[in-house]
Amino acid sequence: MTQRDVFEYAVLRVVPRVERGECFNAGVLVYCRAKSFVAARTHLDERKLAALDPQADVVGVRAALRAVEGVCDGGDAAGQASGDDPGRRFRWLIAPRSTVVQPGAVHSGLTADPAAELERLLDLLVR
Repeated sequence: MTQRDVFEYAVLRVVPRVERGECFNAGVLVYCRAKSFVAARTHLDERKLAALDPQADVVGVRAALRAVEGVCDGGDAAGQASGDDPGRRFRWLIAPRSTVVQPGAVHSGLTADPAAELERLLDLLVR
């Protein structure tokens, strides 16, 4: 039997008008401590964004989603978090904030392959 490790994940939501509270899923963030793995994958549905806010800044929303991916990747793209370990970067990204891109609740599971789990969750929860 393949060894499975605990992982945590959060859905990334786009909230184009924070005051209205309407949102849709646009990405997934996965962390697996045992594998020192943290990554995010995003998919912005521009039709959903326009339906909630026809004047939404599509370029800005894409940039915010890419920034989450950059923090996960580490290095220069992570900015101030570049020296942090994967767990600290994950915790920083799941902290509540009142912005257009917001993390949802954290859930957990077991996986043998966190990267494959990330793709599975993106297909299941976002696309």
